[in-house]
Amino acid sequence: MEHRTDREPDGARSGKQDIEALLAAGKAIQFKPQGYSMYPLFIPGRDEAVVAPVEASALRRGDVALYRRDGSILVLHRVWKKREDGFYMVGDNQTEIEGPLRPDQMKGILTGIYRNGRYISTGNLLYRILLGVWLFLRPFRPAISRAAAAAKRVYKKGV
Repeated sequence: MEHRTDREPDGARSGKQDIEALLAAGKAIQFKPQGYSMYPLFIPGRDEAVVAPVEASALRRGDVALYRRDGSILVLHRVWKKREDGFYMVGDNQTEIEGPLRPDQMKGILTGIYRNGRYISTGNLLYRILLGVWLFLRPFRPAISRAAAAAKRVYKKGV
């Protein structure tokens, strides 16, 4: 499936098109997220995010939104809760919830992922099922991460 977007590598701004301006103009963008806050959804250097413009009122629990922290960086995290006082966001590899964030801080919504050259839509049934499980497991993520790291160490010693 061909998916056309305007590319903005790594969210950099100097000498490149502005992500927020592209989204405000109604264009989808594609970029490689940095950091591990959304691991395992995104592995830095491998996966690419496809983000489309969004009205904040359309965002729902579980959606991955691109937002700007006040006076700071653009962040791609998941909507944990949506309340009258704003949005509460959390990275898939985090337990701390950030918020409330205002609707005007929301810039875009994740519509798909490129993994090893293959496009995966956020509307994909398997993606939606795994999303529900991952949101449910949020309180248990630190224990899951510790167990996975321990298993990885044991595996590496045995290899």
